[in-house]
Amino acid sequence: MENEFLNKVEDNAVVRMWSEKMQLEKGDSLAKGYMSELCDFIRISVTQNEFRELRDIWACSDDETKQLFYQNYGDLPYLLDIKVDKHLFQAMAQFWNSVYSCFTFGKVDLVLTVEEYTTLLRCLKVQVDKTYSRAANIPTFVKKLMSITRMSEQWVIARIQQKGDGKCIPWVSLRDLIVAHPDVKKKVDVFALSIYGLVIFPKALRHIDEAVADLFDRLDKRVTPVLIILAETFKSLSACRRAGEGRFIGCAQLLLGWLHSHF
Repeated sequence: MENEFLNKVEDNAVVRMWSEKMQLEKGDSLAKGYMSELCDFIRISVTQNEFRELRDIWACSDDETKQLFYQNYGDLPYLLDIKVDKHLFQAMAQFWNSVYSCFTFGKVDLVLTVEEYTTLLRCLKVQVDKTYSRAANIPTFVKKLMSITRMSEQWVIARIQQKGDGKCIPWVSLRDLIVAHPDVKKKVDVFALSIYGLVIFPKALRHIDEAVADLFDRLDKRVTPVLIILAETFKSLSACRRAGEGRFIGCAQLLLGWLHSHF
């Protein structure tokens, strides 16, 4: 059944060729003689973290804790209940136009916008005009985690791991901290950090990446994370399109939520 589905999807390559042909004829940013280096078909993976533990923690939280979370981080937990349909995602990826960073469906281009993603993020606290940017002099990963968790330097250092070219902290360490932390505010902060690391920016499975901690550390300044979320989405889709395969490491839940809002 799956192979039959994918064989039908392969025909969508004609959409990309039509799009590039029209761009050349209309005289826009594609140079004369442009030759596409993109493959005809993407085999994209949407391997996800397991959210059962996150859902269980949220379900067991009392009303006071939930209200505190809503006030500070919006209604992010709804993302935990969005089931990612890998076949739908595979089909959608075939329509990604890397040149213009949009989806081309027939003669219609659909663009992911800041306004739409701000709505999907469901957080009234962020301000669209306060864009996140990585500061020149930022605290170390250890210091950022100490600030977020209110745990000792020794506790943090003992749990940091190296994953590929970056540092991470395992989800299991944060899970145990959420369950046992005596400070409700810190419970909420660590739970929110976990959603950002496991759902919105799932680069390292079952780990929270250092870059996520840096962004999260700035959210209390009411900056918007939407531009970074969109940039990661564009970057990951285009990388998979160029290679013809790969794992999508953006937020699949938000992307599918956006797609459903248009259809």
